[in-house]
Amino acid sequence: MELIIQEDPHTLGKAAGEKAAALIRDTIAATGKAHIILATGTSQFQTLRQLSAAKDIDWTKVIMFHLDEYIGLPATHPASFRKYLRERFLDKVPPLKASYLINGETDAGAEVRRLNTVMDQHPIDVALVGIGENGHLAFNDPPADFDTEDPYLIVNLDEKCRRQQMDEGWFATPEDVPAQAISMSVKQIMKSQHIICSVPDSRKAQAVKDSVTQPVGPLFPASILQQHPSCRLYLDRHAAALLAPEHP
Repeated sequence: MELIIQEDPHTLGKAAGEKAAALIRDTIAATGKAHIILATGTSQFQTLRQLSAAKDIDWTKVIMFHLDEYIGLPATHPASFRKYLRERFLDKVPPLKASYLINGETDAGAEVRRLNTVMDQHPIDVALVGIGENGHLAFNDPPADFDTEDPYLIVNLDEKCRRQQMDEGWFATPEDVPAQAISMSVKQIMKSQHIICSVPDSRKAQAVKDSVTQPVGPLFPASILQQHPSCRLYLDRHAAALLAPEHP
């Protein structure tokens, strides 16, 4: 895991988005296409803004997946991740080769089976992820399932995760946050060739410290990123505030 610390969310997003764009360009040049995973939430605002504005990417050769979606939440809801990605990414770039959005309004079991079948055919080149206040990776809240080989699974959202969604302004109360979601699994995320993890804000400082310094294990889901051979963790100075000097 490589740590890159920036002054603020803007410079963090610029650096992370530029690196993601470079990796996508390189992958297309080498293989003729690129498979990517996009994350959502407030931590990704600047990174996706930079990526969507990147020059010289042939988006017609890009296949996109995303990390998670609430079960039972309409696609018109402000917190819908499908809505988020359409408005903040898909509507801002030329049409992709394909985009596989998670439908949380259909039968969840059937949707997971559909996604798993599709994902098995598309090895991921570049994954953009974040870290939750509870240390989650995608919606894999602690203790996360580190064992399943399934690309996607149905998960229960814990109280801290649901409160974060409310505090960020997506919902009026924690009770309004759906109790379950469809999430990409930890093992599937780790299969990505490259991982760009963007984490701004002091709210994430403890989760960042745990993810970087704690032993890898399900109680600190994002700690698994320590084991990835090409993971870049982009932090602003607030998110990095609790890291010791040996983790500059």
